[in-house]
Amino acid sequence: MWLIPAFAAIILIGLDQATKYLALTNLKPIGSMVFMKGFLDFTFVENRGVAFGMFSGQRWFILLLTAVITVALLYYYNKLPRTKEYQLVRMVMILIFSGAIGNMIDRVFRGYVVDFFEFSFFRFPVFNVADIYVVVGVCILAFLILFVIKEPEEKKKDE
Repeated sequence: MWLIPAFAAIILIGLDQATKYLALTNLKPIGSMVFMKGFLDFTFVENRGVAFGMFSGQRWFILLLTAVITVALLYYYNKLPRTKEYQLVRMVMILIFSGAIGNMIDRVFRGYVVDFFEFSFFRFPVFNVADIYVVVGVCILAFLILFVIKEPEEKKKDE
């Protein structure tokens, strides 16, 4: 029951950590490089906050908040009905969990999160693979909650 989701999370976290290792070893010494001119650059950033630099320097608060979020994700993942219609919700929760853990690993062992993707065609914060997991996962989860998951008919009749 937990084997496949745990394996998926390990793979996703491993991919995130591998890209951050590449950024640390190859990008940190040079700072920045053009990847796709006019679209995407690789720029090494030590992010000591969260999205858009919020809570910068609040490492312990961010770690605590991340721990609470990951425990909540695991709790709700476990409480979800084991039906086919919730399968995508479960996958998305694994994606969000993996992103949270990937960035948490950085904060625990480095004191900052390694960011390196930078859009050059518009102003947007530098980000990493774990950030992609979280943002994509939250967007899909919101869509599923708002437009796809329906309340069971029995519950509607009771109210």
